[in-house]
Amino acid sequence: MPSFALKVTRSGLSGLGRLSPQLAGKAAFRLFCLTPSRRPRGSKAKAAHMEGRQRLLGAEQFMLPFPGGRAMAYRFNGGAKGPRKRYLVVHGWGSSSEYMSELTTFLASSGAEVISLDLPGHGRSAGRSLNVRLAISAISAAATRFGALDAAIGHSFGGACLALASAGFLPGIDPIETKKLVLIGAPSGMGWLFKEFGRFMGLRSQAQEALEAEVGRITGKVLTAYDEPRGMLDPARPVLVIHAEDDKEVSARHARVYAAQGEHVRLFWANGFGHRRIVSAPPVFEAIDAFLAEPMKIEKTLESGDGTVLSFYRTPVRRCL
Repeated sequence: MPSFALKVTRSGLSGLGRLSPQLAGKAAFRLFCLTPSRRPRGSKAKAAHMEGRQRLLGAEQFMLPFPGGRAMAYRFNGGAKGPRKRYLVVHGWGSSSEYMSELTTFLASSGAEVISLDLPGHGRSAGRSLNVRLAISAISAAATRFGALDAAIGHSFGGACLALASAGFLPGIDPIETKKLVLIGAPSGMGWLFKEFGRFMGLRSQAQEALEAEVGRITGKVLTAYDEPRGMLDPARPVLVIHAEDDKEVSARHARVYAAQGEHVRLFWANGFGHRRIVSAPPVFEAIDAFLAEPMKIEKTLESGDGTVLSFYRTPVRRCL
C-alpha cells in the first residue's frame, strides 16, 4: 500500500501537471534524481556497511572536485613502487564504496592500485542528487586525478555510466582511458527507468514528455540516445559483462544487449546471486580476476547464442550455475 508521503507526492504532481506539464516534468526529474538515505537499513545492511568501513580504513582518501560537486575516492596501494595495474571501481545507485569493498580489496590483494569511487549523493561524496552527467563528471575527475586505467569495473548504474564515460557519450566530457571494462548487473539503456518512474508517479502523458525532455536539457543527450547501445562499446576494448538471470532489478535482457555488440564482449552468467549479492560472490571475483589477467588479444568467438558464454579469449569463462 502506498505511503502517505507517496500519495501526497503523486497528488501534487498530478495537480501541477494539470496547471503546467512542463513544471510537473521538471519536478518529477528532481524527484527521480534524489538519492536514498545513506544509512544502511536492516541488520544485514548495517553489518555489511560496518565491515566495508573497516576495509576502507586501509585506503588513502581523496575528495575530488568536479563541475557540480565533489566526490570521495579511496585508493589502495597508491604508494607501491614499480609497475602495477590500475583499476577503478564504481558502485551502483543507493550503494557506496563500503558495499563494493570485498571486490575492491580482492583486486588490491594482487598488488594493483585500486580506486573506489563514491558517486555524488552517495557514501562520503557531497550532494543529495545524482544524474548521469554528475556521475560521469565524477568518474572523469577520478580518471584525470589517477591516470589511465587498466580496467574500470562498475555495478548497476555505475557500470552503465562507465560504459558511457569510456565512449565519450556526453558532450563536454572527454572519454576516460581504460583498456578493459567489467559491467556487473548494468543496464544497457535508461529509457525504461524513466517510463517506469512516470507510471509509478502517475504522470500524465504531457508531464511524462516533459520529464524525458529534462533528461536532455540536464545531461546534454536526449533520452532516446541512451537506448542506442550499438557501437557504445569500442571493439578494441575487451568487455566482461556479468549478470544473473535471476536479477529482479535489472533484467538479464540488458546483458544480452551488451553481448550482442560484438566478439569483444564476453558474457558470464552468475546465476543465483541476484542484483546485489553478485558484487561479493567468489565465482564473480574469479571470473573478473581471470579476465583482467588475460592478454589484450582478440581471438575467434568460441561460443554464442542465448544463455551461453560469449568468449573471445583462449580460455572461456564458464557459466556459474
